[in-house]
Amino acid sequence: MIVREKFPHDKELEIPNVYRTADDAHPGVAQIRKQGNTCVAGDIDVVTTTYEPEFADFRLPPAKTRDAFAARGWNTVAAFQTRNPIHRSHEYLTKVALEMTDGLLIHPLVGETKSDDIPADVRMQCYRVLIDNYYNRDKTMLSVMPLAMRYAGPREAVLHTLIRKNYGVTHFIVGRDHAGVGNYYGTYDAQKIFDQFDLPKDIGVTILKFEHTAWCKTCAAVVSTKTCPHGPEHKVAPSGTKVRELLKAGQRPPNEFSRPEIADILIKWAQSMG
Repeated sequence: MIVREKFPHDKELEIPNVYRTADDAHPGVAQIRKQGNTCVAGDIDVVTTTYEPEFADFRLPPAKTRDAFAARGWNTVAAFQTRNPIHRSHEYLTKVALEMTDGLLIHPLVGETKSDDIPADVRMQCYRVLIDNYYNRDKTMLSVMPLAMRYAGPREAVLHTLIRKNYGVTHFIVGRDHAGVGNYYGTYDAQKIFDQFDLPKDIGVTILKFEHTAWCKTCAAVVSTKTCPHGPEHKVAPSGTKVRELLKAGQRPPNEFSRPEIADILIKWAQSMG
């Protein structure tokens, strides 16, 4: 970098505007607090990759994803952002999105996440097995997003959308508590933030908003409150804590929650953690 500018890192301006909280318990806020007090900016002349990045076969820059979409004849593409394995509700969202578009980009973050998040290499195994067995591979593409999570909720949903626009997508899935953490954001705040924009002009991406979904034992399908009249006692939606307990015990979560192939990968990982 040729340094052209040096200026103070105004954390007290950045933190509340990005995270909507100044609580040091928020992982994004804590990360900003740890950073230095001075920022530098300038021109970058050459970037040389001196190492073999993780998931090199799936690490496509925006120009390459755009080329891939064109080669496949996809004029409309929906992207799914994730930092978790895909369970049955996520699978439902992505397949509904694919019904509306020519192709689906499953685009997981593989940068830094919270310490208790499932590692990227384990998640990638899950994505590959799921796509191979349960998706139309002619209509589905897997590529990684080398970006760290900020857990900034609504503001991060906008960031994720704009980044995916650069990759060539036309539609972006925003579900329940997108990029959220703890109780810092409302369940659908990440959807509501888009209401303040003229989407075609300001964003240039169609936002696909989905409510909370789960398997309904009575309907025998993945449903939302829009499509199902039955109460929570009819739903299969174990808590994250319960799922981890099952995995550590070598037990698969209900098939209505997770595909068995995914469960087996996660059981092996959970048991390796002790």
